[in-house]
Amino acid sequence: MSHDKPETLLLTISGKDRPGVTSAIFRTLSRAGVEVLDIEQIVLRRRLVLGILVTAPRDWRRLRSAVEATATGLGMGIEITRGTGDNDGRRDGRSHVTLIGAPLRASAMSAVAGRIADSGANIDRIERMARYPVTAIDLHVSGVDPDRLRTMLSAEAAAQGIDIAVQPSSLLRRAMRLIVMDVDSTLVQGEVIELLAAHSGQRAAVAAATGRAMRGETDFEESLRERVALLAGIPASALDQVYDELVLAPGARTLVRILRRLGYRFALVSGGFSQITDRLAADLGIHYARANELEIVDGRLTGRIVGDVVDRAGKAAALRHFAAEVGVPVESVVAIGDGANDLDMLAAAGLGIAYNAKALVQEAADTSVNVPYLDAIMYLLGISREEIEALDLTHGLVTPAPPLR
Repeated sequence: MSHDKPETLLLTISGKDRPGVTSAIFRTLSRAGVEVLDIEQIVLRRRLVLGILVTAPRDWRRLRSAVEATATGLGMGIEITRGTGDNDGRRDGRSHVTLIGAPLRASAMSAVAGRIADSGANIDRIERMARYPVTAIDLHVSGVDPDRLRTMLSAEAAAQGIDIAVQPSSLLRRAMRLIVMDVDSTLVQGEVIELLAAHSGQRAAVAAATGRAMRGETDFEESLRERVALLAGIPASALDQVYDELVLAPGARTLVRILRRLGYRFALVSGGFSQITDRLAADLGIHYARANELEIVDGRLTGRIVGDVVDRAGKAAALRHFAAEVGVPVESVVAIGDGANDLDMLAAAGLGIAYNAKALVQEAADTSVNVPYLDAIMYLLGISREEIEALDLTHGLVTPAPPLR
């Protein structure tokens, strides 16, 4: 009797991991002349789970006995399920769902798994990306449109106090080759203009105006010119003092160091000031930078900007320019920012990440990261903590890089 779909056997082998398990099982399968349709293997705390889907031979009971004998000889348990189906049983609408928590509680995992099940989707595979200083888990999900899944899980992320990123499953996740970052409150902690304003006694006024602009309550260019005017008369040497005061976001050096080794390019696109961003780019090994230039005359800030302002539209234009320079489509760009001035840049990128961002930015971005570690973004790119540590070990880095100052 023929079937529209091939009859299959699903072999699930489990037990204490040891060398030679996989090769021994496949030697037994090879003697039966079966076709391998799918395979997955994971090792968790030295416990192996190996799943193999094969076509069922005519004498499938004989194969079952042979495989069971092999597994028993290896000290492994085995389950064999007979059925029919397509080659891998997976469905359309495949996504990577990355969960980041500090901590990541079982109750949060339960809630997320419940929402995925409610959508009619299936979790095909679970991988741990990191266990410190945050816990990051990657779920391979099939059976639901990624956009619909993102909408469902964003509410759950807020309810559980964790970060959840949903990305379509594609090669672009690993192939992205340009990272475009905002600077103030993203690459560095705090706002440079506020540190400068402290030298003229105007820090409180500038901080209030900055907050309104970052929340999108005022026009950025108008607000920036108003704030820069309050810097008039400050000696240019204050720029050096402010640079020495800067503190990088935790994980910033790791993010740049690791992704540069993997072939990524970096750009800083800031509504701040080139006198600062150019030095940051040189210090970190960042390839491109664009920001506003403060006018300096006779060794003092005039309170004016030279040339056009790098505003919300200007940031998006810079992203497209740098993508063309690198030779990648904008779909292969990751943009990272925190304020309303970053919205167009985040929308233009293939992946827009709101990093510890204002509420309206989190709502508009593809995903949000709210843990205070900039290098957690690498987990969204499919790069695990173990891979990061292995790459550092390969390059002989055994101690952390020195702080910015």
